[in-house]
Amino acid sequence: MKFPPDYPYSPPSIRFLTKVWHPNVYENGDLCISILHPPVDDPQSGELPCERWNPTQNVRTILLSVISLLNEPNTFSPANVDASVMYRRWRDSQGKDNEYPNIIRRQALAAKAEAEKEGIVVPLTLEDYCIKPKFKPTNPEPQLDMTDFYDDDYDLEDTEDDEQQSGESDYADGDDSGNGES
Repeated sequence: MKFPPDYPYSPPSIRFLTKVWHPNVYENGDLCISILHPPVDDPQSGELPCERWNPTQNVRTILLSVISLLNEPNTFSPANVDASVMYRRWRDSQGKDNEYPNIIRRQALAAKAEAEKEGIVVPLTLEDYCIKPKFKPTNPEPQLDMTDFYDDDYDLEDTEDDEQQSGESDYADGDDSGNGES
């Protein structure tokens, strides 16, 4: 992910370094996703302005959008037409045409082998993906009781009513401006 000098007013760009066979990934690894397109009005693109980049986006929202796109390709606006056609053929065959998943499997295994050569451990299960503490803290922080922040015994309404009924006030002279004038 590369950020331009005027980020967050302009979107970052994303490029996959390893080969990714996907309808929305160009041959060079660039990702084609609406959220990263500049916020210009382009009627030819078929995208609504609200689907394009805006400065409220951040790394988290970008990555969530990328994950969503990887799981559900946009075949109506493909960056890789061959991958798009192959994906639609696989989807429409309900998994009988295995050309698309076979390419993905080969690429995933190649990326895993490359990562292992570089000393990177690739998680294979959901448990491996989850971050677990390796040790328990010896002195855990005491848990706050959220009820400490509320005082149910203090009732503002009763206090104000009592003052009005008795005619008493904190301000004997009737001036509550705080400037000392009467």
